[in-house]
Amino acid sequence: QVQLVESGGGLVQAGGSLRLSCAASGGTWRLAAMGWFRQAPGKERELVSAISWIGSTTYYGDSVKGRFIISKDNAKNSMYLQMDSLKPEDTAIYYCAASRLGMRRAYDAWGQGTQVTVSS
Repeated sequence: QVQLVESGGGLVQAGGSLRLSCAASGGTWRLAAMGWFRQAPGKERELVSAISWIGSTTYYGDSVKGRFIISKDNAKNSMYLQMDSLKPEDTAIYYCAASRLGMRRAYDAWGQGTQVTVSS
């Protein structure tokens, strides 16, 4: 079972930047993809961005295209999310997740989440 630990959340003003990190351990050889989800109060959890573990195919949700960049370092079993031009509507708990099936398939390992708050 893959274990995931996120870091890098915090409070930032609108227009600012944050970089999230996710460290994976245990069973990473089974991974097909990793992704970042977020959930804001009263809203459903949404897939923000994902990246294939082999190769570097990426996916971005429409709301973050052109502002967020996902990347990974397989040697470090780590994934990152560079978030620029942040907006108040980006405020949410961000979760790192891993899938053995693919970027747009089921995710079966989750981190504990990290809070991102964007003030206006």
